[in-house]
Amino acid sequence: MLALEGDVKRVVIKVGSSSLNNPLGGLDDLAIAEVTSVIATLKQQGVECILVTSGAVAVGMGQLGMNLRPNDLPGRQALAAVGQGMLIERYARKFEQYGVVGAQILLTRVDLALASHYRNAQNTIEKLLRLGVVPIINENDTVAVEELCFGDNDTLSALVSGLVGANLLVIVTDVDGLYSANPKIDPLAQLIKEVPEVSAVESMAGGAGTLMGTGGMVTKLRAAKIATSFGIGMLLLNFTRIRELLNMAEGHRAEGTYFLPAAHGLASRKRWIAYASFVEGSIQIDDGAAKALVKEGKSLLAIGIVSAKGVWERKEIVRIVDMQGEELARGVSELSSAEVQEVKGLHSEMIFVLFPDFEGDVVVHRDNMTLMGDNCIEI
Repeated sequence: MLALEGDVKRVVIKVGSSSLNNPLGGLDDLAIAEVTSVIATLKQQGVECILVTSGAVAVGMGQLGMNLRPNDLPGRQALAAVGQGMLIERYARKFEQYGVVGAQILLTRVDLALASHYRNAQNTIEKLLRLGVVPIINENDTVAVEELCFGDNDTLSALVSGLVGANLLVIVTDVDGLYSANPKIDPLAQLIKEVPEVSAVESMAGGAGTLMGTGGMVTKLRAAKIATSFGIGMLLLNFTRIRELLNMAEGHRAEGTYFLPAAHGLASRKRWIAYASFVEGSIQIDDGAAKALVKEGKSLLAIGIVSAKGVWERKEIVRIVDMQGEELARGVSELSSAEVQEVKGLHSEMIFVLFPDFEGDVVVHRDNMTLMGDNCIEI
């Protein structure tokens, strides 16, 4: 049995629709019972647990006797409205058997993209954990706008792991882990037990997932990229092995695929800048500025700016791209897009003449910037 990286005191556990639903599309009470039993035992072992659960749409399908998941957003939202209350009620009933209280938290993309919402969600979850409550998180499908959906709870769980500063993200699914090839068609496919670098295995991801769920291996690798960049390890685990999580108290990990955390994880604010915030536009910089940012850890100065695309106001998030259009970083712009167009290529003396209220020539400070390299992804 392989060891975990560090001491796990706070874990985010994401359970997908494929694990929670019976073959007819309804909610499997035995699966809910297993999840709640494991979490209750982990709590007894001193591990704080945050549950990210799928299943509301699938429960709604079962309740209404539907066999096919709708492709349209209103259809999915209607089913989520039917199923979400039933889903949480089942969890609450099972947790009650162990003297555990669960709290429903429904998040939208906006809740994590706006800094004030992000902090409020963070503070609420921290308070719940101090009270001994298990946060039960799902996307608020009923009100989410299509362009601003997480799209899958794999991505949501990775962002939540960063939000709460978890030591480990566990994605529970219906496969044993990541394989070297598709095990359904290749008898020589091997389970990969440990992944040091996500980008090295992306080609092994398969298709789009199951009838009940929206996530496939692609979304799970996306989640792994996010979590590991935060310095959080991720374990991809078959539901049949979920009880092996109880070995974490001894420092052991369950059988599956473990994605190693980055050696230097992003701090909380930089996590938000990199993956949770809305990006409003882009600033193109010259080669000298690119070197200063990437190699020397410098702030972005106006003199290194070549052009700006998009529309944004002061203190909004922008991409910083090189002369080839490759994204190098994301950060908080101290100037609006219109102001950036005016100060590009200028020294601080000229900038002061144009904008007396703007001190210096730093357009994006390094403290408000996150470098984006091979692990940069879109969500």
